[in-house]
Amino acid sequence: MNTFRLCTVLLFAALATACASAPKTASAPDPTADATVIDGGAPVAAAEAAPSSSTEIAPDPGATVPPVEVPATAATTDADAPATSAEDDFAAIYGGAVADPTLPAAVSSPAVYDPWEKFNRKVHRFNNAVDRAVARPLARAYSNVVPRPMRLGVSNFFDNLTQPLAAINHLLQGRPKYAGQALGRFLLNSTLGIGGIFDPASDAKLPRRSEDFGQTLGVWGWKKSRYVELPFFGPRTVRDVFGLAGDIPLSPVRYIEDDKTRIFLQGLNLVDTRAQLLSLDSLREGAVDDYTLVRDSWMQRRAYQIEGTRSQDQDQSLPDYLNDEDPDPTVPANAMPMPQLTPGD
Repeated sequence: MNTFRLCTVLLFAALATACASAPKTASAPDPTADATVIDGGAPVAAAEAAPSSSTEIAPDPGATVPPVEVPATAATTDADAPATSAEDDFAAIYGGAVADPTLPAAVSSPAVYDPWEKFNRKVHRFNNAVDRAVARPLARAYSNVVPRPMRLGVSNFFDNLTQPLAAINHLLQGRPKYAGQALGRFLLNSTLGIGGIFDPASDAKLPRRSEDFGQTLGVWGWKKSRYVELPFFGPRTVRDVFGLAGDIPLSPVRYIEDDKTRIFLQGLNLVDTRAQLLSLDSLREGAVDDYTLVRDSWMQRRAYQIEGTRSQDQDQSLPDYLNDEDPDPTVPANAMPMPQLTPGD
């Protein structure tokens, strides 16, 4: 008798252990579950609407299933819910709402006209090779050796030399007020600023606006111009190539007769300009197409330089940070170190 009881206890313990370790199977469908309509057919049970991967269950076309009424208390969509403060802030930053309706409309990106892309890409590769071999190492050495106050003085000096050219182009564009400001900057920085090394004109609230003959041609109506990349000079348009031809005779450095002094200043101008662009190298390294990045960004900035001043003329209530213009970090006119040719040579 004791042996029979012991065998019975062991049998139930084995069954309990087997049930606990066995995988759980899907339970039978609940007859009271909600019905689901598949592809416009008759409503079927929810368990039949999602068949298992091993067995495919199709609804019986002859079966008649009574319609299921949808409860009146259906869940509302997210569009009907009121927007939260976080959503309002997101819309104000990234779109959907204007943060400051008094600001002017953004400048639209110009359509790039680049029929010479095949040639331009070859020149772009050449310029990149020269930049990696010569210009970038010189600019990095210049930034590491020369203290920042001295580099700022060099940048101010060369920027001050461009102000007479900016004054002439402002006059050609019909803006005598800006021409007077550019001439005032040149006189003030050349005297109190010790030859332009310091910038007291900015403290006197005389804004810096760089202008060249290429911008003047754009203001005169030459809007669309094909993109071209020049050896050493980099991104340009055909309009700006003609602008270079108009700016070179007006460059003060051109009239320095001593070749060593002139070539030194031209080379220092190039190195200083390249040093101002060192911060953009990290952006170019991660670009999928460096040529497209340089071309599009240069064209957009050029369009702003031409159209931005006109927008400022029409709306004088722009904030100061939009009216201020930083020096143009492109290769300046007459910056190639070349000996001066005279008729007697």
